[in-house]
Amino acid sequence: MTVTNPESGTHVHEIARGIYRISTPVPPTAIPGGFTFNQFLVVDDEPLLFHTGPRRMFPLVHQAVAHVLGDAAKLKYVGFSHVEADECGSLNEWLAAAPNAQPVCGTIAAMVSVTDLADRPPIALADGGELTLGSRKVRWLDAPHVPHNWECGYLLETSTKTLLCGDLFTHGGSELPALTEGDVLGPAEGMRKAMGGVAIEAGSRAILEKLARTEPSTLALMHGSSYRGDGSKLLLALADALGV
Repeated sequence: MTVTNPESGTHVHEIARGIYRISTPVPPTAIPGGFTFNQFLVVDDEPLLFHTGPRRMFPLVHQAVAHVLGDAAKLKYVGFSHVEADECGSLNEWLAAAPNAQPVCGTIAAMVSVTDLADRPPIALADGGELTLGSRKVRWLDAPHVPHNWECGYLLETSTKTLLCGDLFTHGGSELPALTEGDVLGPAEGMRKAMGGVAIEAGSRAILEKLARTEPSTLALMHGSSYRGDGSKLLLALADALGV
């Protein structure tokens, strides 16, 4: 782990080959129990950042990306799961900082929001659509309303089987390991039952089963520790826990 901003505690950790978790902890004095905001940088000929972080965190995330890439302007793609401040709040700041960067999202997000919100037109990926970054590919997986937002979807980095899975398994805490093989479902379910935030619909199990069929070995979570292990089993356990 490398701390890139001692004041905020923002740090970088390689959670899979060439995939870096950028994490900024929020202490319990600001959010009860503490919390983390995580972004994921996939390094290749054309690097991709998944989640931008909130707009006010842009300087911290920019500093961390620059640490990994040498120059943050090398960033080529800025992807996100759905339209929400911590997912894409600093999208236009990134498009300004990286002149060749393009937004990447699902077709629904492009249709309802991103074409209007973004300063450059997005690359809109249909379900199963792939984007080549160089030696790597990422695959878009539609996941409407799982856990929320009609336009929700995720990216699978195919060579490492890393699923960039946004708000799935969100759990609290600010002093957490970057990567764990322990329980993330229990803490996530505790937070869901206390706060809500998950849309439970008839099609939710089918979506989670589709994600499970990708057989991810790493789950990159936007809030909390990333998970290494049998991702398929964990996704199906989530479906069971939701009762769908």
